[in-house]
Amino acid sequence: MEQLLSKVGYDFSFNPRACESCEGNCCIGESGYIWVSKEEIAKLAQHKEMEVKDFMSKYLIKVGYRYSITEMPFKSGFRCVFFDVTKRQCSVYEYRPIQCRTFPFWEHFKDNIKEVKKECPGIS
Repeated sequence: MEQLLSKVGYDFSFNPRACESCEGNCCIGESGYIWVSKEEIAKLAQHKEMEVKDFMSKYLIKVGYRYSITEMPFKSGFRCVFFDVTKRQCSVYEYRPIQCRTFPFWEHFKDNIKEVKKECPGIS
């Protein structure tokens, strides 16, 4: 039996097994911000065996007082810099930020179910 995840306030469920056959739709597409906290930055830098300052200059952009993971051009849109295009998966999965961990249960999708269904094959 499939284990569907749900969250109070959302009119859809998510089947995480769909990620196995998806080609990273949540990591590629339109440009957007992939927010990271100071704690997440430190963990990612440690994982990449880099000094935080070097990690930040190589992989992040500053937007106001916040930081976002850099995106790279990909096909007709963009991809997260940590999306492995060969394996079609996240290269820092165990260290990915909370924004990535909480997908598809983002506030934006509460009123945009059609959009998240189009993006994610695990939505039901």
